[in-house]
Amino acid sequence: MEDSVEIILQDKRSRFSHHTQDKPIITAASGALLMGVYGLWSVFALPGFRRVPVSLKVPYLPSSGVQTQNVMRLLQGRAGRLADLGSGDGRLVLAASSLGFQCTGFEINSILVGYARAKARWMGIPTSTARFVNEDFWKTNLSGYKNVTVFLAPGVMEVLGGKLEKELEHDARVIACRFPFPDWPAAASEGQGLDQAWAYDMSSVRKPST
Repeated sequence: MEDSVEIILQDKRSRFSHHTQDKPIITAASGALLMGVYGLWSVFALPGFRRVPVSLKVPYLPSSGVQTQNVMRLLQGRAGRLADLGSGDGRLVLAASSLGFQCTGFEINSILVGYARAKARWMGIPTSTARFVNEDFWKTNLSGYKNVTVFLAPGVMEVLGGKLEKELEHDARVIACRFPFPDWPAAASEGQGLDQAWAYDMSSVRKPST
């Protein structure tokens, strides 16, 4: 019985030894993958975070193609300048510029701003139509914009709503992707689920002054 147990243990040690020889390859591959993910996060999400208060930090998350189309539908019939808050890689700005809007994308990540500018140049879109600025929109007065698009985390929507109510003109429209403003009445919506977008007209949102 003891001999049998020893044989079994030797067999297990042999198998373990075999696996540990392969393990460095697996470990190296896993490490490389994790470093790659961290590297992408560092490039596309981390830069600029230190300039924004903790409560207002929002990670980079690009709009899907369906979501972008939903936003464009909610912009139909609109005119005037457009601001995209947290413009990321610029896809919403570039899409809106094709509809004739004069767009400005606000983005604190300088890497994403550079990418969006390069993409606009490659597409032949002039800066007079699609402009990307490395600025913190929280510190920018948005009163000159008739249209505002946002794709931000739900935790900041209420704070952003207060800012927009103070700064936007009565005929402005705000379009929120995926996460609606918690206390604003929506004038229209497009899509559903993760791709849903809501349109808010400031004439309906702003409460009459007393």
